[in-house]
Amino acid sequence: MNYDLIIARYGEIGVKSPKIRARFERKLVKNIKATFECDVDRNQGRIYIHPKDFDEGIEKLNRVFGVVSYSPATSTDTSYEDIDSTLTEYVEELIKEGLIDENTKFAIKCRRVGKHDFTSQEMAAHCGGVVRNVVLAPVDLTNPDLTIFVEVREEKTFIFHEKIKGPGGLPLGTQGKVIVLLSSGIDSPVAAYLMMKRGCEVVALHCNNDPFSGPKVTENFNKLVDQLNIYASGNPIQRRVIDYGEYLQTAKTKAPERMTCVLCKSGMYRIAEKLAVKLGADAIVDGSSVGQVASQTLSNILATRYGVDMPILSPLIGLDKEEITAIAKDIGTFDISKIDDGGCSAVPRYPETHADLQRVKEACEEMDQDAEIEKAFENIRKLE
Repeated sequence: MNYDLIIARYGEIGVKSPKIRARFERKLVKNIKATFECDVDRNQGRIYIHPKDFDEGIEKLNRVFGVVSYSPATSTDTSYEDIDSTLTEYVEELIKEGLIDENTKFAIKCRRVGKHDFTSQEMAAHCGGVVRNVVLAPVDLTNPDLTIFVEVREEKTFIFHEKIKGPGGLPLGTQGKVIVLLSSGIDSPVAAYLMMKRGCEVVALHCNNDPFSGPKVTENFNKLVDQLNIYASGNPIQRRVIDYGEYLQTAKTKAPERMTCVLCKSGMYRIAEKLAVKLGADAIVDGSSVGQVASQTLSNILATRYGVDMPILSPLIGLDKEEITAIAKDIGTFDISKIDDGGCSAVPRYPETHADLQRVKEACEEMDQDAEIEKAFENIRKLE
């Protein structure tokens, strides 16, 4: 098919105020241009993309948040003669590709924008006649095998038959910055993805638990960020890593051992908050799902977040493991997360599952958590 552009559509951006809508549109266009080489125009709720490499554009556009759907299309001037000629050629190409023959039930859907001397129904009926002049296929407006869309504007008309689903959401970078506690497991990369889908720029914070974990953990962290970055054109994910083993050792030796996981998560939140203040982020994100592991019971969620003033967002909080895994497979992080990294040997045999807040406060004092967090934060570093 001799397409000459891709039409991209957005969803909830269209209900914003004119000022916000224009800003979001500009950001969406910027992110598209950062994803693949192209020229982009926007007009009346549509984004018209002219990619240098058409196949690359079709492949990569479904990684751009804010795009609800898109269609490879052919354009022509808005006149009966030009529409007839272009539509005839379009149907001839559909025949060559085996998409329509005399047994294919088809429909024409016409949409007009601007002032015209015909109605949408009149143009749809006219275009149906053009199609039947090329192939005697039956018309079925209720349950067609193939729908040909004709979008008529004042100067240009666009013809297409595919509507490819995009990732939806909001343009990345329109909703501020978040610090994501990103491990090498299945959950936290999915949480990062979902926040990116809501327009948030991500800083991935990895806690290196050496000697309680091996080098494979950090290696897998980097692989996960690489995979997530294919959805982050325009706002690539920043990486931060902190040596966390000394903090964990202090927690194990100076506080009740069964509290290790609670104190570990508490420390991560507080370090993430310090990093958020430093980098101008607005929230902390984790992969918590209620009841999934010891630190994610409701009482432990309350206890581990004590003392943190910044919002802690958990986009997976109500999802089960199967739902989370399905998303991980869709976005390409599942296979990386399944690589054996040796796990964390600091986990006690019987971890606390119903932490009492007062007891947690006492444990934090016993290990002098404030001092340990300051010491750990001094060695936080950026990974390229």
